[in-house]
Amino acid sequence: MSQPVFPTSRPARPARPARLLVAILLLVLGTLAAGCSPAAPGNPTTAGLAPGTTVIDVRTPSEYAAGHLQGAVNIDIQGADFAAKIGALPKDGTYVLYCRSGARAGTALNQMKAAGFAHVTNAGGIDAASKSTGLAIVTS
Repeated sequence: MSQPVFPTSRPARPARPARLLVAILLLVLGTLAAGCSPAAPGNPTTAGLAPGTTVIDVRTPSEYAAGHLQGAVNIDIQGADFAAKIGALPKDGTYVLYCRSGARAGTALNQMKAAGFAHVTNAGGIDAASKSTGLAIVTS
């Protein structure tokens, strides 16, 4: 019985210009999607947020007053009117939630998803949310 013959060395792999082209296109498209121009004054849109995103601070009003993300609205998850305020928002909107640690934002996210919101993100605590969105922490 004869033994199969295997080459002792592999031929060099051809260059993958298609992969390089795809990587460049993704980089360009990502830059365009993020927006190349700076946000207009009073508009919290940054590279970390899609245009039209609503940032919601679900902490108490006193926590919000002590420091919140620029442009964020305060809808206290512990407030009796939380469900009514959330229900008044467009369900097809895009929302980023945050609190002190991310726990209350997670609860709010679950409630919003149960109410039919599809584009909701828990950005965690205020510091993590500031980093991921690029929004500064400001005081009232």
